[in-house]
Amino acid sequence: MPIPIIVLTRLIVTGMKGAVFPCGNWSESGDMLECRIHGRGGQGSVAAAYLLAEAAFEAGFTCQAFPAFGAERRGAPVTAFVRIDNAPIHLHSQIHSPDFLIVQDDTLLQDAGIISGLKSGGGMLVNSPRPGDEIAEEFGCRVFTMHATKLAVDIIGKPIPNTALLAGFLALTLHLPQSALAAALRGRFTGATLEKNLKLIEQAANLVPEGVWADDNKEAAHA
Repeated sequence: MPIPIIVLTRLIVTGMKGAVFPCGNWSESGDMLECRIHGRGGQGSVAAAYLLAEAAFEAGFTCQAFPAFGAERRGAPVTAFVRIDNAPIHLHSQIHSPDFLIVQDDTLLQDAGIISGLKSGGGMLVNSPRPGDEIAEEFGCRVFTMHATKLAVDIIGKPIPNTALLAGFLALTLHLPQSALAAALRGRFTGATLEKNLKLIEQAANLVPEGVWADDNKEAAHA
């Protein structure tokens, strides 16, 4: 079965609203941002990749999102990839040297190779009740943790951590505005489901120290 790839570009889509969102040093430098998302089947890892790409598109960027499945069953490891750039994206390979990792299930940390290729100065956002410093010491990279599953259960009534983690990621990095993620959610959900997810991302963003992973804070202490 072919792997579904979403590619969105403001350069070839007519009627794109808005200008490029000024996302600090990343957008000014023109460097592509690459993010790898790790999770398990049923946690919405692939949906998270698509939502992050759609949020980037809402902010005026070119973006790409696609999954790489292992065994296609609930609970099996799933990896998804997102690229965001100011220019058309011509790469279509898996991401081997990500700028950031989003880990939706902390049991996946049992594999030390999960940080394989993570760029110097990058960071790993983990859905976990464990302290970030503890995981950072194990892996030797910047780590921030948030108990996204508990937050999701409390607000939307389902153990699906993806939207909370995305809101936390955007707050940490400031690469995209929270309003872009909200717009992406409005494109997918309606009614009570939408309202609950909007409340979830607002509360998740408020749990995160804003901009701690912004480019000018790369030497900051582990969260």
